[in-house]
Amino acid sequence: MKPFRGSIQSKLPKQKTSIFAIMSGLATEYKAINLSQGFPDFEVSPKLISLVNKYMKKGYNQYAPMQGVMALREQISLKTEAIYGIKYDPATEINITAGATQAIYTIISAFIREEDEVIIFEPAYDSYAPAVKLNGGMVKYAKLQMPDFKINWNEIKRLISHRTKMIIINTPHNPTGSVITPGDMKELDKLTRGTDIIILSDEVYEHLIFDGIRHESICYYPELANRTLIVGSFGKTFHATGWKTGFVLAPSNLMAEFRKAHQFTVFASNTPVQHAIAEFLTDKNNYVHLNDFYQKKRDYFAERIKGSRFNIVPCHGTYFQLLDYSKISDEPETEFAIRLTKEFNLASIPVSAFYHQNDDNKVLRFCFAKKEETLDKAAEILNKI
Repeated sequence: MKPFRGSIQSKLPKQKTSIFAIMSGLATEYKAINLSQGFPDFEVSPKLISLVNKYMKKGYNQYAPMQGVMALREQISLKTEAIYGIKYDPATEINITAGATQAIYTIISAFIREEDEVIIFEPAYDSYAPAVKLNGGMVKYAKLQMPDFKINWNEIKRLISHRTKMIIINTPHNPTGSVITPGDMKELDKLTRGTDIIILSDEVYEHLIFDGIRHESICYYPELANRTLIVGSFGKTFHATGWKTGFVLAPSNLMAEFRKAHQFTVFASNTPVQHAIAEFLTDKNNYVHLNDFYQKKRDYFAERIKGSRFNIVPCHGTYFQLLDYSKISDEPETEFAIRLTKEFNLASIPVSAFYHQNDDNKVLRFCFAKKEETLDKAAEILNKI
């Protein structure tokens, strides 16, 4: 096919191929253990798979309602009220999405106009900034403070202007595994109260939080909840990332605007999966023990690499472990990650990829949502370096 000969003015001129695609591609090419991309290598619950099959056989194979299957919205409402003590109306305040990334993009599309400013915290999940830019917005970056990736609220005060339309928060945080504290929520409330600033709260790892720490959901803070769209993910919760099923919680006036954009972004999500998850959620044991399950994996991985030259950065949530390699090499993160894949057959993600200026702190991200045998093989490699 001949290339298009007209003029193309890219809306993302500096955007390169995703680091996830690069590292997963290298992992495949070099037959490396892939701890780069965030997906489990163990099976989804057989019961949940059986439920999907059940609803397929029952004929639930056509479009779901744009807002999502009502049974699932009702279960999300019950679950949210039971855990966080806040009631979201299934009809007007909950929407099912084709994964969390679609939810995030649609929220930004619905509310961000030309020259609106959006504050994000770096290192940041890589879909936030491109979504803002594609919609004509301007990104303002706030850096989480090393070594424990805490928020500097004085910096946020300086970044807020009359153009600030949205602040994006993420807890538990990808890629660092850090978590927002009650004090952080109070500062956020103080800074946004009486303003028109909307909050996008990415809480896809809400059930993957460790060490007895409470997940500080926006749901616990009524004043903040009134200005917030919360994003959740069943792909993360039920380790079925390929099913791409997420949800949004928001006050009815914000949800009405979200739905205007959602109907033209994807319209509806996978129908039998929604019905299956709705039934699966009726048993809270299918999700309330996930923190213990993943904490054991975090601890298992950490125990097996404690004799290595890598320094373990504290991880309080998600299924990612950061490792500091500054005692091993002064190579830039991307170069070291590529060499680790090619020479040692172990793939990771350089955390510099989560900064717009590729800040280099000699830290790599490893996914520990893996079988023990996978973690054993990875640990054996890390201990040899």
